[in-house]
Amino acid sequence: MLKLWHRHPFRLMQYLEWVLLGIALLTAFSAVIPHPRRHYWVAHPPGLNWAGIGCIAVLGLMSLRLPHKGHLMPQLYIMLGFICSWLAIALINRGERAFPALLLVVVIRGCLLFDWGGRIAVALLTYCSYLALQIMGMMRVTFWGISLGRPLPPILRRLPPEELRRVWFGLVFNSALLFALVLIFVLLLVGAVLAEHESRNRLVKAHRRLREYALQIENQATLEERNRIAREIHDSVGHYLTAQSIQLENTALFFDQDRSKAANHLAKARHLGQEALANIRTSVASLRSNPHQRSLSSSIEQLISDFKSNTNIEIDSQLNLPANLSNELKAALLRLIQEALTNITKHSQATKVNLCLQKSQQQILLSIQDNGCGFDPSHNTTGFGLQGMKERTAALQGEMSIKSKAGYGCQIDIAIPLTGDDYYRA
Repeated sequence: MLKLWHRHPFRLMQYLEWVLLGIALLTAFSAVIPHPRRHYWVAHPPGLNWAGIGCIAVLGLMSLRLPHKGHLMPQLYIMLGFICSWLAIALINRGERAFPALLLVVVIRGCLLFDWGGRIAVALLTYCSYLALQIMGMMRVTFWGISLGRPLPPILRRLPPEELRRVWFGLVFNSALLFALVLIFVLLLVGAVLAEHESRNRLVKAHRRLREYALQIENQATLEERNRIAREIHDSVGHYLTAQSIQLENTALFFDQDRSKAANHLAKARHLGQEALANIRTSVASLRSNPHQRSLSSSIEQLISDFKSNTNIEIDSQLNLPANLSNELKAALLRLIQEALTNITKHSQATKVNLCLQKSQQQILLSIQDNGCGFDPSHNTTGFGLQGMKERTAALQGEMSIKSKAGYGCQIDIAIPLTGDDYYRA
């Protein structure tokens, strides 16, 4: 049972249904109270009025639960609504006055249960029911001895028959036209509410998926950073510690036999330890620096100062950047410089580095050149960290070129285009 039925999903629509049902009940209760000069119960027993009011009450209780889509229950639910509406006007004296309100309640529920094809079908069936009631009223069709049509005012009954039919037809036509306009308005109103509700649900789902994607990207970035740190430790610190362990073993081996060789191996071990410590300091400085806390120029100057103190490599820098770059672009530029200097420290054997970072027209130009041993760019360079620099540059829609040759150093040129999102907005 719980799978076939659910609560009314729209409070606004439910309140509108209750207002329409309240109007119908007021009309029904006015029929229950007898006229002081006319005893309606003689021809129309009061029990039938109360039975008709019970049908309206059943139609109101149906709004507490709606059937799920995809079953036969929605069709049966709407048919039950039509049956209760027809029974109400048949059992209540002058019940035809409550019929339009009851039909509008059924139309609103049809809009909630069906798509546009079903909504139009329910609206057409509703309009046909209203026209049938008008025709039955003109034909003086009776239920339990009571006519569905209203008695004409005395002034109209004095008109000639032809004129009376023309006036009567005009009233019925105008009433049918007005009810058609009301039906169209209800269809558009409920359709707009449902479309807004669906758009909001899609927006909530899209926001949820966006958060999931953001978490996945964050986890992926964290994993890549862990892999990078692990690779650096393995390639640099691990190498130094392994070599130092070998030198210490040689020191222990020659300690009793040849003190000069032992001292030589011990000096090499001490030098390897110093290089490992300098490499660790460089990596820690790279991780601790945060361009969001200071300007990009000061962050780069701090990075250069740490590079000089740890490597004793001379570096000549030229920085000319605007101060209103976004945090994302500042972080990316700093990471690119860090990666390049780390590669120079570990692999270049250079004694001098030239670094130039400037804005030219609508792009940022970064150039890093060293006088080291160089390498062949056509070979696999993933161990030098250049692959990570290429991926970071590509993420910024930029271009990266490498010029190097064995024995002639290396030059890296990066061009990153600037867009409106790369600046702080005042």
